Amino acid sequence: MKPIPVNVPKLDGNEAKYLSQAIESGWISSEGPFVNQFEQQCAKRHGRKYAIAVSSGTAALQCAVDALDLCPGDEVIIPSFTIISCVTPVIESGATPVLVDCDPETFNSAPEQIISAITPRTKAIMLVHIYGLPVDADPVLEIARERGIKIIEDAAEAIGLEYKNRACGSLGDVSAFSFYPNKHITTGEGGMVLTDDDQIAERCLGSRNLCFKESRRFRHERIGWNFRMTNIQAAIGLAQLEKLDQTISRKRWIGKKYNELLDGCASLQLPLAETSYAKNVYWVYPVVLNDCCRIGAPEAMSKLEELKIGTRPFFYPMHKQPVFRKMGLFENQSHGNSERLAEKGFYVPAGIGISEEEIHFVADTLRNTVRN
Repeated sequence: MKPIPVNVPKLDGNEAKYLSQAIESGWISSEGPFVNQFEQQCAKRHGRKYAIAVSSGTAALQCAVDALDLCPGDEVIIPSFTIISCVTPVIESGATPVLVDCDPETFNSAPEQIISAITPRTKAIMLVHIYGLPVDADPVLEIARERGIKIIEDAAEAIGLEYKNRACGSLGDVSAFSFYPNKHITTGEGGMVLTDDDQIAERCLGSRNLCFKESRRFRHERIGWNFRMTNIQAAIGLAQLEKLDQTISRKRWIGKKYNELLDGCASLQLPLAETSYAKNVYWVYPVVLNDCCRIGAPEAMSKLEELKIGTRPFFYPMHKQPVFRKMGLFENQSHGNSERLAEKGFYVPAGIGISEEEIHFVADTLRNTVRN
């Protein structure tokens, strides 16, 4: 069996056609027409007024946080079980990240944990949809509206996912996508900010382009970044967006196949197929080793890697990150579910390019690894 990477993207739609058009036109920078087309279609798909293309999901979060104009003393509630990109822009803004634990089955922050962390200083809540299921958002959205708290939605892993028949990416005051190669839409690198708020959109448009002013280009009143997406990237993204429904259908088929093949394996906690508010889109196929399993995640992953099966560990909790500990952040904090998932969890190959034969091989090997 040849190596099976964690993710294999598929570029089998109009990607080559649109790329050729971009190259032939000579518009390869961020000023090319595909950027605007991609933004418009992304906004339309998610029912948003604005979509602002940027260079990465991290850049999208940076712009989103910057648009809220946070100040020292402000608090932003963020899950501990997430990627570091969620926390760093909050720290850089001077605000204080307040961490909450996650649910052990959905991997998302539970509404009651988020709500209990709200204080008079809470200015924003970051809803991060994890591994293919969304946060149960409505209870949080309701109290946020009542108290004037802004919602930042990180939908990087939830492209094409719906929460109660509403598109993820449409729930926040400002929402962020990532188009890294393992996402349901990829531009190689890239991201998108979505919002209905005129002021947030204006700030994000400035932030991604060094805060240039039309009246005097090299005169700056705010700090910004070069977070622009190129016309070439947008050409790929537009083609990917056109086949998003097919991608989601394929991902759900992959998840269902793994669930069938691994059903009854006592050593493994499998991902939930659905909750009362959403159906899993299996952005990745995550497994958690149950306590009866005699090996840990690093050993299981090592054994799979020996057989050329790619794996990735789960997120490492934010409250245990060495860089934040050195900064004196999150001292004496404990978030047990996040810690256990980091210790026991990993995910296996589930990109849309994986074959059924490869799924069977991965599932059989995984069963034997954790059983033995």
